[in-house]
Parts: sequence; structure tokens; C-alpha cells
Amino acid sequence: MKLIGSHTSPFARKVRIVLAEKKIEYDFVIDSPWLANSQVANVNPLGKIPVLLLDDETPLFDSRVIVEYIDNVTPNNKLFPAPNRERTEVKRWEALADGICDAAATAFLEAKRPEGQKSQEWIERQLAKLARSLEFMSEELGEKSFCMGTHISMADLAVGTALGYLAFRFPDIDWQESHPNLARLYAKLMLRPSFVDTIPHD
Repeated sequence: MKLIGSHTSPFARKVRIVLAEKKIEYDFVIDSPWLANSQVANVNPLGKIPVLLLDDETPLFDSRVIVEYIDNVTPNNKLFPAPNRERTEVKRWEALADGICDAAATAFLEAKRPEGQKSQEWIERQLAKLARSLEFMSEELGEKSFCMGTHISMADLAVGTALGYLAFRFPDIDWQESHPNLARLYAKLMLRPSFVDTIPHD
């Protein structure tokens, strides 16, 4: 399999973490829709990363689709429970974490626009989403060891990816101080090789 993505994309990182947790080998092809010679649109009509190319060249896109597929490829280290209420809760955690990544990436890109073109109001709206989402995430985690209680799941990998992206792009947002339970979870996740080996960088 080939994974098309970048070292900065939180969604590509989430997929790379899952591939590592599942111990699946793959080729990592560096590409981004922001590059002048990008080939991303040739495999994903939406022009977004990540894209997972299966052995028969079938492209899978949207990180949530990709990680669920990967989890079903091998029976080891299952990250999603069987279809039931618990599975829905795991997917809700993932949706929240992905939403944080979306808002953070949107704010980051907007801030890079030239003066006179960027909207500070739009940036503030995204930052408000981040604040609300972190508060909600912290309340939901409470004093549990992991998002779903005592065992690691896709929920934790998604949350860890989102927190890592905030640490990378918005180091001035001190979520570690304001939400120490999230900081404890992130510290545990950063002991895993899958997280250490995929730290984002420009």
C-alpha cells in the first residue's frame, strides 16, 4: 500500500499512527495539494490528503474511512469495537478530534494570508471552536486513563493527533495547563513509538 500525505498534515499523521499500531508496512509518498506539481488531485478528486492507495491502486480518501479500513485489515490491536454504542462513542471522539484539526488548520492558513486579505474575525471563530472543543474533550475524559476507560482505542489516537497538531501549530494555546487531564493522556501517548516516529515538522 501507498500512503500519500505530508509531514504537517494531522490527518496523514493519524493514518500513519494507525498503520504503525497495526504493524502494517507501506510506502509513504510525500505530496500536498499546496505544491505546484502536486499529483493529489489525480488520485482524489477532492484534492485532499491523505490518500491510501491499495495494492490494486484503488484510492481511499478521508482519514476516517482509511483508518477504519486499516483496522479491519488485520485482527491485531483492534482500535474500533464491534458495532454498538461503544463504537459510536469512539467515532464521536474521532469526529471531535478531527474537528479540532480542521479548525486549527483553517486558522493557521487564514493567518498566513497577506494583510488586507485575511480575516481576523474568521480566525477568532476557529480559535473559539478550539477552546470549546478542548473544554468538552477534557470534561468527557475526566479522570479516566483513556478516552474509553482503561483501554486504548481509535479515540485516543485521534485525540492525541489533534493535541499534537495544536502543540505544533499553536504552541501559544496552553491546553496542557488549562486541561491537565488531556496533558496526562498526551504524555502517555507520546511514549508510544507510533507517536514519536510521526511528530509533525515543516
